[in-house]
Amino acid sequence: MLTLAANLARPSPRQFSWLKGTVFLLCLLPLATIAWTVSSGTAVNPIEYLTRALGVWTLRLLLLTLAVSPLRWLGAPGWLLRLRRMLGLYTFFYGTLHLLSYLWLDKFFDWPAIGHDLLKRPFITVGMLAMLQMLPLALTSTDGWMRRLKRNWGRLHRLIYPLAICAVLHYWWLVKRDISQPALYAAILALLLAWRLWQRWPRRVQ
Repeated sequence: MLTLAANLARPSPRQFSWLKGTVFLLCLLPLATIAWTVSSGTAVNPIEYLTRALGVWTLRLLLLTLAVSPLRWLGAPGWLLRLRRMLGLYTFFYGTLHLLSYLWLDKFFDWPAIGHDLLKRPFITVGMLAMLQMLPLALTSTDGWMRRLKRNWGRLHRLIYPLAICAVLHYWWLVKRDISQPALYAAILALLLAWRLWQRWPRRVQ
């Protein structure tokens, strides 16, 4: 057991490849589950279920991406930081599928109806705002863009914070009755943001 723990803490390149591949497949598991539920006829309203489930997993992966740094601070292995980019890209992947399911399956690309939703339904407006903020983060996630943007890369990727707030609001305003689940995600986000504020707070001279 101690040997296994040591290997996981400091994996060799080959072991890390296995870890990365495992996480990659685990991130696809929710999509497979959603697809099976829809195809099997289990969902009462397949389109609504598909759109909402994709949105919920987008939010979960977004919060998991934000949780990487606090987990590392709490003692998680260093390789977790190397998986953060993949988690962020999976967040964008699920978010794009969520958006497409709304535009295509729900609205059939009826742009006047979509425009009406943007103006009249706040949860749609804030959801679109979240996707707009997510797009530049995904496009500039490569090492090449990090070199080109230098310090501005870090400034740009702080968009993840208002993005996460918009994502939680999108889900909260969507739910009409039982808000327990969006409230849980809001509490998790509040803790993650509070930790970051605490990390940036100037230390008092003892």
